[in-house]
Amino acid sequence: MARIAGIDIPRDKRVVISLTYIHGVGKSTAQEIVDEAGVSENTRVRDLTEDELSSIRKVIGNYTVEGDLRRDTSLNIKRLIEIGSYRGVRHRRGLPMRGQKTKNNSRTRKGPRRTMANKKK
Repeated sequence: MARIAGIDIPRDKRVVISLTYIHGVGKSTAQEIVDEAGVSENTRVRDLTEDELSSIRKVIGNYTVEGDLRRDTSLNIKRLIEIGSYRGVRHRRGLPMRGQKTKNNSRTRKGPRRTMANKKK
């Protein structure tokens, strides 16, 4: 397996698809990386030479990915919570923060249903 940005990317997939396994790299970013590195999108990871791998690593070094991106995201959320903004309060309570209704849905953020007191069986 090729190791890029601390992640083992799959060998049998195309380069563009396997780069999306890195946190912070989507399809369009992966295409930009491959274009900048001068590697064909259709080549498989197992067919890459060491020079091509090193050029991909060098280009990815210009992007914020993996640990740095996760740290930045968590620091942004902590900042919102500390300043007491609406979004920070919603983060703290574990509720959706982008204006969704919560009366019926939002089970992903609210978690499993809680049992009610004195519920008849």
